Amino acid sequence: MEFWHGFLIITGIHILAAMSPGPDFIYVSQQTLSRGRAAGIICALGVAFGLGVHILYSVLGLAVVIASAAWILTTIKIIGGIYLIYLGYKGLKARAKNQVQIIEKVEVQQENRLKTLWKGFLCNVLNPKAPVYFVSVFTVVLSPNMPVWQLAIYGVWMMFLQFVWFASVAFLLSIPKVNKQFQKAGHWIDRILGFVMVGLGIKVISS
Repeated sequence: MEFWHGFLIITGIHILAAMSPGPDFIYVSQQTLSRGRAAGIICALGVAFGLGVHILYSVLGLAVVIASAAWILTTIKIIGGIYLIYLGYKGLKARAKNQVQIIEKVEVQQENRLKTLWKGFLCNVLNPKAPVYFVSVFTVVLSPNMPVWQLAIYGVWMMFLQFVWFASVAFLLSIPKVNKQFQKAGHWIDRILGFVMVGLGIKVISS
């Protein structure tokens, strides 16, 4: 497939996929609303890095194996579902804040940045739908004769799109006027998002 043809196909498909509601969106939103813009952007970066793992094994041809092996998908579903339930449980424990906080004044401590990055990374890596999604995308775009540089550009571009979308979500939710309204009921939002995350985890395990 011609480079730009494949590039446009990947861009269109992946923008729609990134914008669809899911664990990544919920977690980035929750982190932004509860801890501020920096936490949301770091979490978005972790999600993008997690996407890189899916892209790597897809390019190597392992996605087809994973998608066709029932026991591997089942294992991923169970681990991913448990992790989503864990993240949701953390949200359900949210408590009301004494004062409304403005996002620009919220400081993410250095020791928390790697933890936030890691959680965003795991949230994406443990998504059991990812192998099937990437099999579909790469089956349409890839060919055995496609050069490595072209695969690399496609992969980096998808990670960039993923980061830009979720960083935009973090930026929007951290605008002072917007955030102030959310912060008034921040603990309830955390609990609602946590409840949804737990529901997603249970659905993933039971589906």
